[in-house]
Amino acid sequence: MPRALVKVLAHTPDPERAVAVAARLCYSPRSVETLSDSLTGAEIASLIDKIVEMGHYSPLEHAVFTFGIDNISRACSHQLVRHRVASYSQQSQRYVKLDKVSAIVPPSIEADHEAKSLFEEKLRELWAFYSELVERGVAPEDARYILPNACETKIIVTMNARELHHFFALRLCHRAQWEIRDMALEVYKAIAPIAPGLFKGAGPGCVKGACPEGEYSCGRAKEVRAELSQAVPA
Repeated sequence: MPRALVKVLAHTPDPERAVAVAARLCYSPRSVETLSDSLTGAEIASLIDKIVEMGHYSPLEHAVFTFGIDNISRACSHQLVRHRVASYSQQSQRYVKLDKVSAIVPPSIEADHEAKSLFEEKLRELWAFYSELVERGVAPEDARYILPNACETKIIVTMNARELHHFFALRLCHRAQWEIRDMALEVYKAIAPIAPGLFKGAGPGCVKGACPEGEYSCGRAKEVRAELSQAVPA
């Protein structure tokens, strides 16, 4: 299966402390400096557990993560940018000339030898036509119209911890489309270990309790919990 490549580029220093201080400040007369200096590791963990359990997610917005993603399709990135509480910078097909075939092949096609051969043949034809258009003087921004959703792309994303919780809830569910779920899992593996307290319990509804999908449940709750727990060191 194609695998998204995720690299964390930057994040809020000591993100769990930042969130805990923000949460405590809401109910404390003390100064920010005093609160920050006085909170112990145990108090930080307890505060984060409490606010997440209460659904008081706004303090999580103070922890911000920036990460780059390689090796995903345009079909996947189109789904990703629907998460609007985030910032995105994507490789441009207008300014970056696509000289060679670079595409994501879905597992269902990869598993069928004949289908894969046909798929790759059509990709080569599309890229050849794209190159022909460019050679004829057509601007890449217009020649790209012939290229498929399978085109490999790269993107840099900035999300806060609250939006990441929402992203993981939707995209780590097995009802999500296979590629964005695969990508979301790689994002989770890269980010959750940085601030495990912030992302404890993050994921689809079945992580914390019963699956909210009802009759559409995949029935794989135990598998999902195990998959996510393995990504974060105990």
